Amino acid sequence: MSKTLPPLRLKKNEERRLKAGHLWVYSNEIDIDKTPLKDFSPGTAVSIEDSQGHVLGNAYVNPHSLISARLISRDTKYVLDQSLITHRLNIALSLREQCFSQPFYRLVHGEGDNLPGLIVDRFADVLVVQITTAGMEMQKQAIIAALEKTLKPVAIVLRNDSPSRKAEELDSYVETASGTLPESVLLEENNTRFEIDVLSGQKTGWFYDHRMNRARMQH
Repeated sequence: MSKTLPPLRLKKNEERRLKAGHLWVYSNEIDIDKTPLKDFSPGTAVSIEDSQGHVLGNAYVNPHSLISARLISRDTKYVLDQSLITHRLNIALSLREQCFSQPFYRLVHGEGDNLPGLIVDRFADVLVVQITTAGMEMQKQAIIAALEKTLKPVAIVLRNDSPSRKAEELDSYVETASGTLPESVLLEENNTRFEIDVLSGQKTGWFYDHRMNRARMQH
Protein backbone atom coordinates (compact mmCIF):
# COMPACT_ATOMS: atom_id res chain seq x y z
CA MET A 1 0.00 0.00 0.00
CA SER A 2 1.44 3.38 -0.98
CA LYS A 3 1.79 6.22 1.45
CA THR A 4 3.55 9.55 1.54
CA LEU A 5 7.14 9.12 2.69
CA PRO A 6 9.63 11.79 3.77
CA PRO A 7 12.06 12.66 0.96
CA LEU A 8 15.78 11.94 0.91
CA ARG A 9 17.35 14.25 -1.66
CA LEU A 10 20.50 13.37 -3.60
CA LYS A 11 23.20 15.75 -4.77
CA LYS A 12 23.40 16.68 -8.43
CA ASN A 13 24.25 13.70 -10.68
CA GLU A 14 24.35 11.28 -7.75
CA GLU A 15 21.30 9.48 -9.10
CA ARG A 16 23.31 7.93 -11.92
CA ARG A 17 24.27 4.78 -10.00
CA LEU A 18 20.68 4.14 -8.97
CA LYS A 19 19.47 4.60 -12.52
CA ALA A 20 22.14 2.13 -13.65
CA GLY A 21 20.67 -0.53 -11.37
CA HIS A 22 22.46 -0.07 -8.05
CA LEU A 23 20.45 -0.28 -4.83
CA TRP A 24 22.58 1.63 -2.31
CA VAL A 25 22.90 5.31 -1.49
CA TYR A 26 26.09 6.40 0.29
CA SER A 27 26.15 9.19 2.84
CA ASN A 28 28.33 11.45 0.66
CA GLU A 29 25.73 11.29 -2.14
CA ILE A 30 22.99 12.90 -0.05
CA ASP A 31 22.17 16.62 -0.10
CA ILE A 32 22.29 17.12 3.65
CA ASP A 33 21.43 20.81 3.32
CA LYS A 34 17.99 19.95 1.95
CA THR A 35 17.46 16.64 3.77
CA PRO A 36 19.80 16.38 6.80
CA LEU A 37 20.55 12.78 7.67
CA LYS A 38 20.40 13.61 11.37
CA ASP A 39 16.67 14.22 10.97
CA PHE A 40 16.04 10.52 10.25
CA SER A 41 15.81 7.67 12.73
CA PRO A 42 17.48 4.37 11.75
CA GLY A 43 15.16 2.27 9.61
CA THR A 44 12.88 5.12 8.53
CA ALA A 45 11.15 4.58 5.18
CA VAL A 46 11.97 7.36 2.71
CA SER A 47 11.36 8.44 -0.86
CA ILE A 48 14.63 8.85 -2.78
CA GLU A 49 14.72 11.99 -4.96
CA ASP A 50 17.25 13.30 -7.44
CA SER A 51 18.56 16.86 -7.12
CA GLN A 52 15.54 18.17 -9.05
CA GLY A 53 13.03 16.44 -6.78
CA HIS A 54 12.15 13.62 -9.18
CA VAL A 55 11.30 10.46 -7.26
CA LEU A 56 13.57 7.46 -7.93
CA GLY A 57 11.95 4.96 -5.59
CA ASN A 58 11.34 4.01 -1.97
CA ALA A 59 14.06 2.99 0.46
CA TYR A 60 14.91 2.80 4.12
CA VAL A 61 17.58 4.94 5.72
CA ASN A 62 20.16 4.73 8.49
CA PRO A 63 22.02 7.97 9.27
CA HIS A 64 24.67 6.06 11.22
CA SER A 65 25.81 3.89 8.31
CA LEU A 66 28.09 4.66 5.35
CA ILE A 67 25.40 3.00 3.23
CA SER A 68 22.76 5.50 4.26
CA ALA A 69 19.85 4.17 2.23
CA ARG A 70 18.91 0.89 0.56
CA LEU A 71 16.36 0.87 -2.23
CA ILE A 72 13.28 -1.27 -1.66
CA SER A 73 11.33 -0.52 -4.83
CA ARG A 74 11.56 1.75 -7.84
CA ASP A 75 7.77 1.67 -7.91
CA THR A 76 6.60 4.11 -5.25
CA LYS A 77 3.41 2.12 -4.67
CA TYR A 78 5.42 -0.36 -2.62
CA VAL A 79 6.86 0.04 0.86
CA LEU A 80 8.57 -2.55 3.02
CA ASP A 81 5.84 -4.37 4.92
CA GLN A 82 4.62 -7.91 5.50
CA SER A 83 2.74 -8.00 2.21
CA LEU A 84 5.79 -7.06 0.13
CA ILE A 85 8.07 -9.35 2.12
CA THR A 86 5.67 -12.27 1.59
CA HIS A 87 5.45 -11.54 -2.13
CA ARG A 88 9.22 -11.46 -2.54
CA LEU A 89 9.66 -14.58 -0.41
CA ASN A 90 7.33 -16.43 -2.74
CA ILE A 91 9.35 -15.30 -5.76
CA ALA A 92 12.58 -16.41 -4.05
CA LEU A 93 11.04 -19.75 -3.10
CA SER A 94 9.81 -20.40 -6.64
CA LEU A 95 13.28 -19.74 -8.02
CA ARG A 96 14.98 -22.07 -5.51
CA GLU A 97 12.49 -24.83 -6.16
CA GLN A 98 13.45 -24.68 -9.83
CA CYS A 99 17.15 -24.93 -8.94
CA PHE A 100 17.17 -27.47 -6.10
CA SER A 101 15.44 -30.81 -5.70
CA GLN A 102 15.67 -30.75 -1.89
CA PRO A 103 14.82 -28.00 0.64
CA PHE A 104 18.40 -27.14 1.61
CA TYR A 105 19.53 -23.78 0.26
CA ARG A 106 19.84 -20.04 0.81
CA LEU A 107 16.26 -18.91 0.39
CA VAL A 108 16.90 -15.17 0.60
CA HIS A 109 20.15 -13.47 -0.33
CA GLY A 110 19.64 -9.80 0.46
CA GLU A 111 19.65 -7.47 -2.50
CA GLY A 112 19.71 -10.42 -4.89
CA ASP A 113 16.14 -11.16 -3.85
CA ASN A 114 15.13 -7.50 -3.44
CA LEU A 115 15.18 -7.82 0.35
CA PRO A 116 18.28 -5.83 1.35
CA GLY A 117 19.57 -6.62 4.81
CA LEU A 118 17.91 -10.04 5.00
CA ILE A 119 19.47 -13.51 4.76
CA VAL A 120 17.42 -16.69 5.16
CA ASP A 121 18.95 -20.16 4.99
CA ARG A 122 16.62 -23.13 4.76
CA PHE A 123 17.35 -26.47 6.38
CA ALA A 124 14.14 -28.31 5.43
CA ASP A 125 11.61 -27.15 8.02
CA VAL A 126 14.10 -25.10 10.06
CA LEU A 127 14.85 -21.55 8.90
CA VAL A 128 17.83 -19.50 10.04
CA VAL A 129 17.52 -15.75 9.59
CA GLN A 130 20.14 -13.01 9.68
CA ILE A 131 19.01 -9.39 9.76
CA THR A 132 21.86 -6.97 9.10
CA THR A 133 20.21 -3.56 8.77
CA ALA A 134 18.04 -1.29 10.90
CA GLY A 135 15.37 -1.14 8.21
CA MET A 136 14.96 -4.90 8.23
CA GLU A 137 15.21 -5.07 12.02
CA MET A 138 12.11 -2.88 12.20
CA GLN A 139 10.34 -5.51 10.10
CA LYS A 140 11.42 -8.47 12.25
CA GLN A 141 7.91 -9.53 13.23
CA ALA A 142 6.68 -9.07 9.66
CA ILE A 143 9.55 -11.26 8.42
CA ILE A 144 8.72 -14.00 10.92
CA ALA A 145 5.03 -13.86 10.01
CA ALA A 146 5.82 -13.95 6.28
CA LEU A 147 8.10 -16.97 6.71
CA GLU A 148 5.49 -18.78 8.80
CA LYS A 149 2.83 -18.12 6.17
CA THR A 150 5.02 -19.09 3.23
CA LEU A 151 6.84 -22.17 4.57
CA LYS A 152 5.19 -23.21 7.86
CA PRO A 153 8.55 -24.11 9.48
CA VAL A 154 8.87 -25.98 12.77
CA ALA A 155 11.36 -23.36 13.95
CA ILE A 156 12.77 -19.98 12.97
CA VAL A 157 16.14 -19.05 14.45
CA LEU A 158 17.42 -15.48 14.43
CA ARG A 159 21.21 -15.42 14.10
CA ASN A 160 21.51 -11.69 14.58
CA ASP A 161 25.11 -11.83 15.75
CA SER A 162 26.78 -10.73 12.51
CA PRO A 163 29.58 -8.13 12.90
CA SER A 164 27.93 -6.08 10.13
CA ARG A 165 25.16 -5.13 12.58
CA LYS A 166 27.62 -2.91 14.43
CA ALA A 167 27.80 -0.56 11.43
CA GLU A 168 24.03 -0.14 11.77
CA GLU A 169 24.27 0.33 15.56
CA LEU A 170 22.20 -2.79 16.18
CA ASP A 171 22.47 -5.14 19.14
CA SER A 172 23.85 -8.65 18.73
CA TYR A 173 21.66 -11.59 19.75
CA VAL A 174 20.65 -15.16 18.90
CA GLU A 175 17.19 -16.52 19.62
CA THR A 176 14.60 -19.04 18.53
CA ALA A 177 11.91 -16.64 17.36
CA SER A 178 9.25 -19.16 16.42
CA GLY A 179 8.45 -22.79 17.09
CA THR A 180 10.67 -25.35 18.78
CA LEU A 181 14.13 -26.18 17.50
CA PRO A 182 14.67 -29.94 17.01
CA GLU A 183 17.41 -31.66 19.01
CA SER A 184 19.36 -32.06 15.79
CA VAL A 185 19.20 -30.15 12.52
CA LEU A 186 20.19 -32.19 9.48
CA LEU A 187 20.77 -31.35 5.86
CA GLU A 188 21.50 -33.45 2.82
CA GLU A 189 23.90 -32.28 0.14
CA ASN A 190 25.55 -34.22 -2.68
CA ASN A 191 24.07 -37.46 -1.27
CA THR A 192 25.73 -36.83 2.10
CA ARG A 193 23.98 -35.98 5.36
CA PHE A 194 25.35 -33.39 7.78
CA GLU A 195 24.33 -32.34 11.27
CA ILE A 196 24.71 -28.61 11.84
CA ASP A 197 24.65 -26.22 14.77
CA VAL A 198 22.32 -23.37 13.84
CA LEU A 199 22.63 -21.62 17.21
CA SER A 200 26.39 -21.31 17.56
CA GLY A 201 27.91 -22.49 14.27
CA GLN A 202 29.55 -19.92 12.02
CA LYS A 203 27.18 -17.51 10.28
CA THR A 204 23.90 -19.41 9.91
CA GLY A 205 25.54 -22.74 10.73
CA TRP A 206 26.39 -23.71 7.15
CA PHE A 207 28.09 -22.23 4.08
CA TYR A 208 25.79 -23.03 1.18
CA ASP A 209 28.08 -21.11 -1.18
CA HIS A 210 30.66 -23.92 -0.85
CA ARG A 211 28.26 -26.57 -2.13
CA MET A 212 30.24 -27.11 -5.35
CA ASN A 213 33.59 -27.14 -3.52
CA ARG A 214 32.36 -29.92 -1.25
CA ALA A 215 31.10 -31.84 -4.28
CA ARG A 216 34.57 -31.65 -5.88
CA MET A 217 36.19 -32.94 -2.71
CA GLN A 218 33.86 -35.93 -2.69
CA HIS A 219 34.93 -36.85 -6.22
